[in-house]
Amino acid sequence: MQLADYLQSSYTAYHAVANAEALLRANGFEKLSEQEPWRIEKKGKYYVTRGGSAIIAFQTNVKDSFYAKIIASHTDSPCLKLKENPETENGAYKKLNVETYGGGIWYSFFDRPLRVAGQIVVKEGNALKAKNVASDCSLVIPSLAVHMNRGVNEGFAVNPQIDLLPLAGFADRESFMKAISNEEVLAYDLFVVPDQPPFVSGLHDEFLSAPRIDNLSSVLASLLALIKAQGEGVTLACAFDNEEVGSSTLSGAGSDFLRITVEKIGESLGFSKEEILSCGMKSFAISLDNAHAMHPNHAEKCDITNRPVMGGGVVIKGHANKAYCTDARSSALMKEIFLRSGTPYQLFFNRSDMKSGSTLGAISLKQFGVLTVDLGLAQLAMHAAVETVAIKDFESLVNGLVSFYDASLLISGDEIRIL
Repeated sequence: MQLADYLQSSYTAYHAVANAEALLRANGFEKLSEQEPWRIEKKGKYYVTRGGSAIIAFQTNVKDSFYAKIIASHTDSPCLKLKENPETENGAYKKLNVETYGGGIWYSFFDRPLRVAGQIVVKEGNALKAKNVASDCSLVIPSLAVHMNRGVNEGFAVNPQIDLLPLAGFADRESFMKAISNEEVLAYDLFVVPDQPPFVSGLHDEFLSAPRIDNLSSVLASLLALIKAQGEGVTLACAFDNEEVGSSTLSGAGSDFLRITVEKIGESLGFSKEEILSCGMKSFAISLDNAHAMHPNHAEKCDITNRPVMGGGVVIKGHANKAYCTDARSSALMKEIFLRSGTPYQLFFNRSDMKSGSTLGAISLKQFGVLTVDLGLAQLAMHAAVETVAIKDFESLVNGLVSFYDASLLISGDEIRIL
C-alpha cells in the first residue's frame, strides 16, 4: 500500500520531503531553486524545496488568466527532539536527553519501537553540508512497572524531563552519536520518532493504523492528485514544516515560501505585476489537515449534529472563530466539486464548550490571501504515536482532490463559477 510505505519511511519532515521528491521525479517533475531564475513553460511540471523539510510542487497549464488552485498540508508530526549534548547516564544505563516537539499524546510513546532520525550538518572540505539520517537501531521508553506506581491506572501525568528519556544502551558502550554518523557532526535537528510498522485492522481490513497519519496522509494525497490532474491554471501542492509548533519559521506556512513561489511562476510566465498581484483573489486553496472522527468509546466528545466518522468520506471543517478558514462560499464550492465527482463528504464542528484545534490555512493567509476551505480525513488518536484512518477515505480524498485540480474556476467577487 503506497500510503503505508510513505508513512513508514518518512520518519521526519526531512524524510517526507526526500520521499516526495523521489515520487515527483519519477513522474517527470523538474526541480527548481529559489536562488536562481526560473524558466517555466506554460505547460510543465516543477517543484522547489526549502530547508529540506518543505516542498511546493506545481503544474502549469496556463492560457490567458493567471490564477492558482492550491492544496496546503504539513510535513511534521509531534515527537521528541534531541537536545545538544544528548547523552546522560544513570547507573548502568545510557539515556538520551530530549524535549517535546508539538502536542503529542506522550503516554502513547511508551513501550513501543522508536528511532532517531532527522538532519545532521557535517563539514566536507570548506563546506558545511546537511544530510538526512536515521539510526539503524531501535530505542524504547520503558514504562514504570505497576508495582512501583500503584496509581498509574487512576491517572498518570507524564514529566517530559524524567519520564520521556529513551533508553539508548549501556553506559560503558560507545557514544550513541556514532550510530547516527561516523563523520564529525557539527550540529543537528534529530528527533525520536515512532517506528511502529503500519498495520491494517478490522473485520474486513477497513482501517490503517500508523505513525504520522496526521498529516503525511494529506501530503501524499495532494501529491498523488497533482500527478494525476490535468486541469487548467497553476495547480500547486504545498507541504510546509513546523505546523505543530506554530508555522512561524523559514519553512512554515507563515513564511513567504508560497507567496514567492507564486510570484516567480507569474514572472517567469510573462504576466504583469498587476496580474500577479490579482492572482490571490482569483484563486482557491484547500488547507488539508486531518479531522477528529467520532470516537467509538466517547461519542459525547462530538458536536451534537456534526459528528464525522471514519469511512464517511472527506471532512469539511468549520469554526465560528476561524480556527479553520472555511466560509459559506468556500464550503459551497467544495461541496459542488465533491458532488460532481461522486466524492462522499461530511462536516466537522467542535462542541461549543470545547476549544478547537487549528491548522495552517489561517497562518498562510497572512502571506498570500486566497479563498480557502479546510478539509481532512476523519481519524482517531490524533497526535498519538499510532493513529487510525479508514482506507477508503484516503481513496475518496485523492479522487476529490483530482477533481478540484481539474475544475476550471472563475472567482469574481461574490460569484463563483465552475466552468
